[in-house]
Amino acid sequence: MNAQARPPVLANGRSYAWPKAPTIVVCMDGSEPGYIEAAIAKGLAPNLDRLMRTGANLLAKSAMPSFTNPNNISIITGRPPAVHGIAGNYFYDREAKEEVMMNDVRFMRADTIMKAFHDAGASVAVVTAKDKLRTLLGKGLDCASGRAVAFSSEKADQATVEKNGVGDVLNFVGMKLPDVYSADLSEFVFAAGVKLLETRRPDLMYLSTTDFVQHKAAPGAPMADSFYAMMDRYVGRLDALGAVLVLTADHGMNDKHLPNGEPSVVFLSETLDAQFGAGTTRVILPITDPYVVHHGALGSWATIYLHGADRAAVIATIRKLDGVDEAMTAEEACARFELPADRIGDIVVISGKHVTLGTARARHDLTGLTEPLRSHGGLTEQVVPMIANRKVTPRAGHDLRNFDVFDVALNLVQS
Repeated sequence: MNAQARPPVLANGRSYAWPKAPTIVVCMDGSEPGYIEAAIAKGLAPNLDRLMRTGANLLAKSAMPSFTNPNNISIITGRPPAVHGIAGNYFYDREAKEEVMMNDVRFMRADTIMKAFHDAGASVAVVTAKDKLRTLLGKGLDCASGRAVAFSSEKADQATVEKNGVGDVLNFVGMKLPDVYSADLSEFVFAAGVKLLETRRPDLMYLSTTDFVQHKAAPGAPMADSFYAMMDRYVGRLDALGAVLVLTADHGMNDKHLPNGEPSVVFLSETLDAQFGAGTTRVILPITDPYVVHHGALGSWATIYLHGADRAAVIATIRKLDGVDEAMTAEEACARFELPADRIGDIVVISGKHVTLGTARARHDLTGLTEPLRSHGGLTEQVVPMIANRKVTPRAGHDLRNFDVFDVALNLVQS
């Protein structure tokens, strides 16, 4: 049965056409549009330059908060956090009365587009840099079926046919196991994508990188230029192999430091404890994950749970702090940003373009910051690129979101 004869696949209330050719969606973690622009200006990204001129060069907005987990899950489900339930990397579980990582499948409230296609008989592949995302992105895939692959660069040496759909991954890809804090972690994702396309040609593939480089280097810096030159080479190979290719990002990235190079931080817990008393508020930083070396758990979005303090008074206090752009009730945040009400606390705080939010100085280990802090999470990191190697017919009157990328790749690219 050809692609035109197959019925569309439904996932989370959205309809997706069957792939006309192997279709690849790439999440370029932390890719502020300026990175690609700088690499192209120096002649380091000829393939991306060509795609942007002959295919599609669009801008989209990320889901909020502009962090990795909520956006990767939004992308792969095609829906905002209010639907899939992942509102950050980290949250306070009121029922369990503990702070927990939100990287377990049990926290997901929606199935993925990949699962919907897999259930419909398609062959699918998911390759991600960090293992924290693999189980979420691979939710529901039967990797023992022979039609699904899901593994991470971080633990590629532990992949098996039964669990991940492919074994001996290091030899399969032809690379050594990369260090988790390196550009090689992302290159492994691209190399795996090329190898899978050459050998298995899955109907649908999702590749998700890491933002280690973007946390370290600004657009146009040598480290960033080298990274995007590497990415460009793989983009050229994937394009040459005949795939429909659409790239977007989970969030952007900005400098978050003072002129002297020290992190620019508003320490919310210190202010709130002094004003309302210790223990009356709990500040949660949803950027927190197992890989905090390059950002020290400092981002531009925080949620606050109240344990006795008055909400209106807390919001009024926070709004007076230099560097805070927004402080709002959970109800306001849910309505504005399409968030799950039970996972964002009582108050949401967003800092400015060059400012981060912290708890207290003593709780942040910043010894791993070898360069001035760059981070994300706020509204100023919401604009991301969307690049396709085919012409795209946009939907009239629709504000493009990064989680529309599968709609673009499967429904809107021109043959």
